[in-house]
Amino acid sequence: MDMPPEGAGKLQISPQQFGTLAIDLGSTTTVVAFQSEHAEKPQLLDLPPISRRCGEVPSLIWAYQAKDSNPLVGQQVHDADLAGQDHQNLSKDFKRSIGAPAPHRTSRDGSGLTPEQAGELLLQQIWQRLPPHIEVQRLVLTAPVESYRAYKLWLNQVCTTLPVDEIALVDEPTAAAMGAGLPPGSKLLVMDLGGCTIDLSLVALEGGEGRSGPIAQLVRFAGKDLQDSSKQTLRCARVLGKAGLKLGGRDLDHWIVNHLYPDVPLSEALLNSAERLKCRLSEDGLKDDQSQLEIAVEPGGNQILPLRLCRRELEQLLISRGLLNSLARLLERTLAKGKANGCDLKDLKGVVAVGGGAQIPLVRRWLQQQTQPAQLLTPPPIEAVAVGALQLTPGVKVRDLLHHGVSLRCWDQRSKRHHWHPLFVAGQPWPTTNPLELVLAASQVDQLQLEVVLGEPDSQESHEVIYIDGIPTLQASSAERRIDHWPDNCNPTSLALNPPGQPGQDCLKLQFSIDDNAQLQMEGIDLRSGERLNKQKLGSVR
Repeated sequence: MDMPPEGAGKLQISPQQFGTLAIDLGSTTTVVAFQSEHAEKPQLLDLPPISRRCGEVPSLIWAYQAKDSNPLVGQQVHDADLAGQDHQNLSKDFKRSIGAPAPHRTSRDGSGLTPEQAGELLLQQIWQRLPPHIEVQRLVLTAPVESYRAYKLWLNQVCTTLPVDEIALVDEPTAAAMGAGLPPGSKLLVMDLGGCTIDLSLVALEGGEGRSGPIAQLVRFAGKDLQDSSKQTLRCARVLGKAGLKLGGRDLDHWIVNHLYPDVPLSEALLNSAERLKCRLSEDGLKDDQSQLEIAVEPGGNQILPLRLCRRELEQLLISRGLLNSLARLLERTLAKGKANGCDLKDLKGVVAVGGGAQIPLVRRWLQQQTQPAQLLTPPPIEAVAVGALQLTPGVKVRDLLHHGVSLRCWDQRSKRHHWHPLFVAGQPWPTTNPLELVLAASQVDQLQLEVVLGEPDSQESHEVIYIDGIPTLQASSAERRIDHWPDNCNPTSLALNPPGQPGQDCLKLQFSIDDNAQLQMEGIDLRSGERLNKQKLGSVR
């Protein structure tokens, strides 16, 4: 609700907006964005009193128990000067432990809440504080790729109480890539420098030639929760290499405070001032020797401390503390694993830097130098993942995803044998927006007809989680696929050739599509006579 101009007489109420809400749950900052169905661009939502700035909610909970009716959330924890406390009531850095196997769950926060309870409480509090003019038709959430399956199961439980008909899930590297404008099928390196951790992920996106592009995976549709038995397959980027370190932006703030005031006890006021100073020194257009000043005021105003640095001094501090050496070791480990999976720097479509620390010029320069010839892409670092998630969630309802693929048997003139050409692949959304076109040629002298023989792969690509050097990695199996004749195509459709076709001659251009009722449809044209073929329904997809 906006305040009226002076003398207006009454409040101006914002009109109702229907659309998609994206929540990117982060280790230190959770981003909340909304895409109205009639707006060209998404908007970051201000959620007072729990948001720090528009769209950003600190991932902090101060609660006595999971059912605490009045917890402190996000910025409220900072305002109460409790964020730096070492107390069991404080939950922080819980995101990376949600859904993780027991040996890899962190206990850094020391909270009485489990990571899952803390995450659920944060999501519920965000939902309760959405602006009244926002009508959420669908909700999309992001998930770490290394614990995608377990994270999805957790969300199925958490979201049962949320009054929204459609809920979808997308993995973070794919969302970051979409937020940076990379096409489906790309291989990329994502560096996420957050408040508590640095994560490097070398991933291959879904899609590319002959495969469906990435799309958010439905968790709920038409008010019905979709469990593992639903017609969906795993839909996340494939990890080719990954490495991480429990060092983040908050640690850099500690370094700044310790450098300027080595004998003064750390406080939340000092750390917050150091963070603001770090952000100002990362702004574009600032000269390296141009000093910036922030003032830390302790609670009660008993102590006022100025913090002053220039960019050159900050960079020297970060280098002396070993930041670049740590990044170099992480990159070396990530690229080594990528090389073992057949991916080198020259194969990358881009390098995407996200997270608050990605704004630091020193980090950007170093990353660009170390990853040449790949292009460094720097979308808005805080909201890039949430905005990318919105791009992966269609503005219209997706009825379902294909559980089984459909292929067409074709004659290969070069090898003199039949082969199966995929029409639609498992995991592809339907109904289709654009038809798939194929040109068919004759294989015999004076051929009188072409048969449309359809088949269905009997096995789908599967993934398993393995641990390499203690790091969870998704590995795709490469099982050989056998093609069975399509159940609805026992009597193949025959298309007459008039005049008769000759070997290698392009005869028919066919278009295949899937309609709202899951019916596979075919139409086309005879390339020689220009005569159009009547549209036919070939059967139901599964």
